Amino acid sequence: MKILIGTDYYYPSIGGQQIVLKEIAERLVKLGHKVTIVTSKMHSRQANNYNGVNIKEFDIKGSYVHGIQGKVSDYQNFMLSNKFDVIMIKAAQGWTIDALIPILNKIKTRKVFIPCGFSALYDQHYSEYYKIMPDILRQFDHLIFYASDYRDINFARQHNITNFSIIPNGASKIEFSIPKESDFRERLNIEKNSFVILTVGTFTGGKGHYELAQAFQMANFNQPATLILNGNQPSISPKLKTNVLIKKYLKMGPRSMLKRIYQNLLYKFRLSRKPSKRDWMDIAKEVNSEESNKNIIITNLQRQDVIQAFLNFDLFVFASNVEYSPLVLFESAAAGLPFLTVPVGNSKEIIKWTQGGVLCPAPADMNGRTKVNPMILAEEIVKLASNSKKRKQLGKEGKKNWENKLTWGKITLEYEKVLKGIIN
Repeated sequence: MKILIGTDYYYPSIGGQQIVLKEIAERLVKLGHKVTIVTSKMHSRQANNYNGVNIKEFDIKGSYVHGIQGKVSDYQNFMLSNKFDVIMIKAAQGWTIDALIPILNKIKTRKVFIPCGFSALYDQHYSEYYKIMPDILRQFDHLIFYASDYRDINFARQHNITNFSIIPNGASKIEFSIPKESDFRERLNIEKNSFVILTVGTFTGGKGHYELAQAFQMANFNQPATLILNGNQPSISPKLKTNVLIKKYLKMGPRSMLKRIYQNLLYKFRLSRKPSKRDWMDIAKEVNSEESNKNIIITNLQRQDVIQAFLNFDLFVFASNVEYSPLVLFESAAAGLPFLTVPVGNSKEIIKWTQGGVLCPAPADMNGRTKVNPMILAEEIVKLASNSKKRKQLGKEGKKNWENKLTWGKITLEYEKVLKGIIN
């Protein structure tokens, strides 16, 4: 088959969505298909073919809500004149789907859509967007969801849309079959007898680094303990932030716009008069300066070292505020590393699938954002830290269930069935 996949971001861009599509696309090529990725132009991209996957770049950015900039007509003409057997678009709220809204009904090729969570479903700025979303979904031959109970699939059900499959995320057998490096802890200056907790996620402020650092500071361990906060800084320029804010204002009525501007100015004025809120870096400095058996290390490891971190440490903890189907939990299971997670995204379902983790209770607000109480998180961490038998069992079960059902090789076969139309 000739397969076209649309996504706002692709390798060498970094992120969970990028990893998923790279794994799927490259394996589809190995199965004999011709795969082309349509994506945003990247100055750091050195080639238009990676591991057999062709890449077609468009200098376009933005979305339906924030406005789309660039040569949209070139993209639309390309999609209308394509010679592909099937088109698959990943993720709502991005230009690769939003720029197609006016012409979706003209594309006669088989079309598959991965909504990818509907993260802004409860955001008032997206209310108009989600009013037209049922009509958008109905113009696709098939939908793919990562979870059986989440806002995107429930949205489809509420609008009587039933042409979908549930295909979970996973982790790479190639990546997680490498040997464990015996000197990895030493390279990071971690004591041999230290209980090491890992979390991985971009430092956006919403990945739970702050709550986890607080919990670690509160926790009482009976042995030396180290917390690894691993992540990279998000790349968004002040100019782009300003443009997004202006476009949000322009979509409001005059009264709402003036009210929002007033609120933002008042907020900035208050910030200028008050000391800034502590962040995870402040907590790390406090913990590391105390006379205790605890230490916090903030890192941005290369991918091969992230894999070694999963293989070498004692517990993975995930306290993110908003997610869809977090890859890091699958990767933790693949490494045989037990995990503790708050009920974010479909983490409960991932626990059920892998049997490799434990749930820490935490409430969600009206916008669907999870915020854990650091004291409760600290208690749950200490419980697992003091129960090596439980951790060993979780690690063993997680690795076994991942290998049986959740490798990218097995998951790609499910995608292939959907793309071919071989579905029930």
